[in-house]
Amino acid sequence: MLYQAGETRWEKGAPAPGLVDFLAQHSQLPGATVCVPGCGFGNDVRAWAQAGFRAYGYDLAPSAIRWSAERTAAAGLEAAFRLADFLRDPAPFPFDWLFEHTLFCAIPLADRDQYVTAVRRWLKPGGNYLAINYMICEPEGPPFATTREELRSRFTPHFDLVAEWEPRSFPNRAGRERMFWWRVRA
Repeated sequence: MLYQAGETRWEKGAPAPGLVDFLAQHSQLPGATVCVPGCGFGNDVRAWAQAGFRAYGYDLAPSAIRWSAERTAAAGLEAAFRLADFLRDPAPFPFDWLFEHTLFCAIPLADRDQYVTAVRRWLKPGGNYLAINYMICEPEGPPFATTREELRSRFTPHFDLVAEWEPRSFPNRAGRERMFWWRVRA
């Protein structure tokens, strides 16, 4: 409904700057497949496709899936877009990479353990989870409060932290995002 009403305040019309930088700095990443849950208009999916990955975008909104596919075809790129409930649906196959940009903060606190379980379910053993998290403290949402401490507490039991840093961000999020690169323990 939000897509159809044109209420997509999160849409920036371009891939996340932190992802663009990461892909430019890591041109020889291992693996061939990437899943982008909550893909919206598919900007990040197209960035992965341009980097040579078999990229798959998933979203709950049929309009987002349709528009993502149309924009990707218009850009001359190949990527697959599917309707899916990332938290509850089984993975179509295990992915090498899973990338999300500010999806975690859209998940209510009561469902965040389920989110961590879903990330593990959709990745191969030893797979990589790359996330740009919106670090906010406001309790009402979405977006819901997210802290570095919470992320480390939820993911550390199942993932090894490869690296974390403050990424380049869109102007209205500068200094409020943190990028984490995790690897599923095999």
